[in-house]
Amino acid sequence: MNIKQLKYFCEVVDAGGVNAASVNLFVAPTAISMQISQLEGELSGKLFDRSTRPMELTPLGTFFYPKAKELINNANALYREAKDIAGGQHGWLSIGFIRSTLFSILPEAIRIFKDGHPQVKIELVEALSEHQPELLRKGLIHIGISRFINKTPSIADVRYETLFVDPLIVALPINHPLSKSKGVSTSIFLDTPFIAFPKDPQSTFAKTSVQLLMEQDVLPNVLYEATEINTALGLVAAGLGATLVGQSVAQHNRPDIKFLPLTDVKLDTAILSVTKDNEMNPLVDDFLTILRSIEISPAR
Repeated sequence: MNIKQLKYFCEVVDAGGVNAASVNLFVAPTAISMQISQLEGELSGKLFDRSTRPMELTPLGTFFYPKAKELINNANALYREAKDIAGGQHGWLSIGFIRSTLFSILPEAIRIFKDGHPQVKIELVEALSEHQPELLRKGLIHIGISRFINKTPSIADVRYETLFVDPLIVALPINHPLSKSKGVSTSIFLDTPFIAFPKDPQSTFAKTSVQLLMEQDVLPNVLYEATEINTALGLVAAGLGATLVGQSVAQHNRPDIKFLPLTDVKLDTAILSVTKDNEMNPLVDDFLTILRSIEISPAR
């Protein structure tokens, strides 16, 4: 199956027959019929009922047509965008990010970048910190924004740069007995279930969070594991437990959660940019400059 076959098939449907499609495509009717017959052979089913005049779509054809049309539209859009990029009319910047940065640095960085680069296509790829180096190597992202607790990884072909330090704070339900406090100690997790996230075998964030609590002689009761931060915060809001998040997450977040600092220990995370060690993309340099310039206000 190829794009030409899909185009010929869709044009026959749109034009109402092979002869009309032939006129629109400037292609002989026999060539169109041959391509559609080959397509039907590959699908092992008929797309048109040729016993009717005009031809009507079979159930298979009815199923196939909108999906074929979508593929053609996507292929045309891809062609136009790739041609613009190749011709220097447009650029492309693919940004890998962890979801928690949607509460802090990422939206403002994108707004500033778009103001200065209106013709650049921005692609956002949500990816856990541990997955971003491989996406860089494969060329699926040009730059990543990650979070790590205490220790930044050392990877030979990857460059990490700390953008800002983001202390861990406690997110607890608004009706929790300690929600009106100015701060809480890690001992809160002796009585309040701990909600761990993200649930991913390669992620170190949840495991390190639990380990840090254990170093404070607190063995948390992990009753829930959430796939990502929004789910974890939803569980907190529902009164099912509490969790640890970066301080920047508290900005502009949900009103049914209370975010409080830790009073007995300082646990820091770092938000970092992630690039290939030999990166020489001016768009990446511009985006990095913007990321460095953004100041994150402390949570209130």
